[in-house]
Amino acid sequence: MWIAAALLILALAVLAYVLIKVRTPQRAATAPIAAPVKAPESTKPLGGEASPMTLPPLDQSDALVADLVRKLSSHPQVVAWLTTSGLIRNFVVVVSNIAEGKTPAKLLQPLRPSAPFLVVQRNSDIYLDERSYQRYRPLAQAVVSIDAAGSASLYSTLKPRIEEAYRELGEPDATFDRTLERAIVSLVSTPVREGRTRLRMQGIGYALADTREDRLTGAQKQLLRMGPDNALVVQAKLREIAMALGIPSSRLPPKDDAR
Repeated sequence: MWIAAALLILALAVLAYVLIKVRTPQRAATAPIAAPVKAPESTKPLGGEASPMTLPPLDQSDALVADLVRKLSSHPQVVAWLTTSGLIRNFVVVVSNIAEGKTPAKLLQPLRPSAPFLVVQRNSDIYLDERSYQRYRPLAQAVVSIDAAGSASLYSTLKPRIEEAYRELGEPDATFDRTLERAIVSLVSTPVREGRTRLRMQGIGYALADTREDRLTGAQKQLLRMGPDNALVVQAKLREIAMALGIPSSRLPPKDDAR
């Protein structure tokens, strides 16, 4: 159970990292973009049936979580995330940032892709080189490997420590369930478009030549920078996790709306 519990924390931390702010531009839109979807408030708790166990104190949870995750997986992204201290707190802040539309770069530096950002030029136009998407593939694969049903059940099991970490952020009267729901709904609602991405120079970096995605949150823009294939598989897993957690399908966009 602790192995699966550690995986839940890892899954959402990895999901959050794909939103880290880098110089790569978001994917150009081919149609007007809808405003980010906010999850309606609800009093129904998220997650499956909690397993009866005595949880270690929040300040003493890192060693056990890290040890069990290492026994389960030697994936480089897993090992990199385990170098982060305060794993449950890290998870809570990362998800909170996504729910607010922010990118959690400073919290997940060990997971930053090492491959360079590439562009190609066609006549006088500059485009994103689609080989840049490959640097996000390991992160997408790590997300896809997570068991949604087990994660939902174990989210309930770990919830006392998760809520404790959330209260430390100054939200004593709020529930982390709603923050988690907002984060998931926001990412699943991100429109993923096909087609070549044209760029323009901006300072020492690049920005989209098409500015119609300005209404998206920073977190949504970073998801698009993974490339359509990676973004779509991440969204599919997020949708699966959302349903397992008990988020009603009516709060999620129809599957075809992501394209």
